[in-house]
Amino acid sequence: MEIEVRVYTKELIQDVLDFEARLRKEEDFWGWEIDEKYIDSVKKSFDDPAFDHSLSLLAYVDDKVVGRIDSSIIASHFDGSKKAYLDWICVIKSYRHSGVAQRMLSELIQRLKSQNIETLIALTASNDEAQRFYRSIPNSEMRDTGIWIDIQ
Repeated sequence: MEIEVRVYTKELIQDVLDFEARLRKEEDFWGWEIDEKYIDSVKKSFDDPAFDHSLSLLAYVDDKVVGRIDSSIIASHFDGSKKAYLDWICVIKSYRHSGVAQRMLSELIQRLKSQNIETLIALTASNDEAQRFYRSIPNSEMRDTGIWIDIQ
């Protein structure tokens, strides 16, 4: 199986919407609706300078998106460092355990290295399958505890 990784651009939104629909067909537990509001927000994000430090990659097999990884660069005055935050990584269930997530992560790491980013931070999903994946990543260790704070 040949995996091609591409940078997610505005022109590829429809590919991602097709990916999201396929995700839901194989596993129906996603917490957001693919509606006009969602699509409009995604389209606007590509024109908003606040997203200039975001990097999203798509994994294609046979010209269809089978995986997606999203990250953002975080600059902190705490120690004068720049790190990256891994926001999301997902592979369609029928393509899991075939190297798609590893390929996307490897490509992301190479792109971050070229920007002199030395650390990638992630909140780990709580499901067992995700935990196994995170534990398999070379040069990584589980640290701290993640917390989500909804700002209303």
